[in-house]
Amino acid sequence: LTIIEDAAIEPGVVNLANFLNAAGARIEGAGTSTLYIEGVPQLRPSIEYTVIPDRLEAGTFAVAGAITRGEVIIERVIPEHLHSLLAKLTESGVQIQETETTITVRARDPLYAVDIRTLPYPGFPTDLQQPMCAYLTLAQGASVVHETIYENRVQHVPELQRMGADIMVEGRTILIRGVSRLKGARVRATDLRGGAALVLAALAAEGTSYVEEVYHIDRGYERLEEKLKGLGAQIERVKPYAAVNPLTEN
Repeated sequence: LTIIEDAAIEPGVVNLANFLNAAGARIEGAGTSTLYIEGVPQLRPSIEYTVIPDRLEAGTFAVAGAITRGEVIIERVIPEHLHSLLAKLTESGVQIQETETTITVRARDPLYAVDIRTLPYPGFPTDLQQPMCAYLTLAQGASVVHETIYENRVQHVPELQRMGADIMVEGRTILIRGVSRLKGARVRATDLRGGAALVLAALAAEGTSYVEEVYHIDRGYERLEEKLKGLGAQIERVKPYAAVNPLTEN
């Protein structure tokens, strides 16, 4: 018997445990901080299983709708998994409508600053802190964002500054004062979610932006630019994935 303590309780962990159990594993405690795993001789060679929707991708599109003051309908999603994000968007003035499998985001000015503290699930996800920072750069008022999980998740800040954002870092806290507009700039994605945040900021900025090193974004989003284009965004991938991904170079 293996016991894993301080386990994450986020939906992806629960879904993985359910998948393994469906394949013949013996795992108990999924959704709690302690997992009990009893070894089995072997797992079933094949099963059919439906993976849950990616809540972080869905959350990114929700923020995309908010930052552009648009309307986005996100389908095949589990709204409960995004409760903390949707609550903050609602607090900021965004209109959110939910069904069992869809989220509709409608955003119109004025939208207002909110404070955020990242926490383990079901708290506000650290993976959506950076996209939310991009959104808050255009919200009225001052926001304080406390990053309690990854202390170095602040590398998007100087890139947003290049776009005209009034944003700064003090330790593990990000201070944001909303501005009336962002301007297009050449910026660099230094990590997955930070890169997504820069794309969202570029969608709302005046002029043309160039986001470099987008291979970071490709690690967590499948054809992000094509999906955004389907929503009406003016966005193009300048170089194919293989041309800009250093991991593919010989």
